Amino acid sequence: MDLGRVISLRASDAPSGVVDDWGRDPALVRSMMRLAHGRWNVSVGGDHYLPRRKGALIVVNARRFALSPIFAAFAVSEALGRPVRFVGRPDTAPVGAFSRRIGGLLDHPDEVAGALAASQVVVMGAEHGDVGRVDHTLVGAALAGGVSVYPAATVSSPFTRAARVEIGPASKSLRRRRGPLSELELADQVRVDIARLLDELGELHTGTPLDWLPLSGLGGA
Repeated sequence: MDLGRVISLRASDAPSGVVDDWGRDPALVRSMMRLAHGRWNVSVGGDHYLPRRKGALIVVNARRFALSPIFAAFAVSEALGRPVRFVGRPDTAPVGAFSRRIGGLLDHPDEVAGALAASQVVVMGAEHGDVGRVDHTLVGAALAGGVSVYPAATVSSPFTRAARVEIGPASKSLRRRRGPLSELELADQVRVDIARLLDELGELHTGTPLDWLPLSGLGGA
C-alpha cells in the first residue's frame, strides 16, 4: 500500500465534512488509513474477484481483540478505490459513533442487507479463533439479496510492517438448496475456504489493538 495513494482524496470519497447514508466520514477514514499505514504495509491479493460496482460480502478470519475486519476494510478500500464497510459497530456511545464514522455497521442482518442492497462492499469477521464460526444470518442477508460471499485470509508479521489480505473466489455451496439450510451450508463453506487460504499463506500471526501503535513491535491481523 503506497502512502501517497492512501492519503490522496479519491473520487469515490465525498469532500471533507460530508458523511454518507450510513454515517461514514471519508476525511476521518483517510486519517485512520494514515495511522494504519504507520503500522502495516499491506498488500492485497485476489481483489480482482470482487465486483467493481455491485455489492459484496467479504468474510475474514479474526482473533479476540484483533482488528481484522477494520484492517481488511481499509486495505480492500484502497485496492478497489471505493468505500468498504465493516461489521461490528457497537450500538453505544462514544465508540459506536466513532465506528460508524469510519465505516462500521451494526452486527445485524437488516443493516448488512441494506448496505449490500445499496451495492456496498462489506467486511465481516468470523468468530474468534483461527477460523471460527461464520454468522449464517449475515450470510443469509447476502443470499437473500443475490450478493456473492467471498472468503478472505488476513495475516501479518509480528516484527515487520508486512501484512496481507488474500481474497478468494466467491464461495459456493456444494448443494443447491432453498430455505434456511442454504445459508447454513454456505456459511460452513466460507469457513472451509478461509482455512484453505490461510494454509496457502502459511503461519497465521495475530495481534491486538496495540498493533495500531507504529512502534509497538507487535504483529497484526
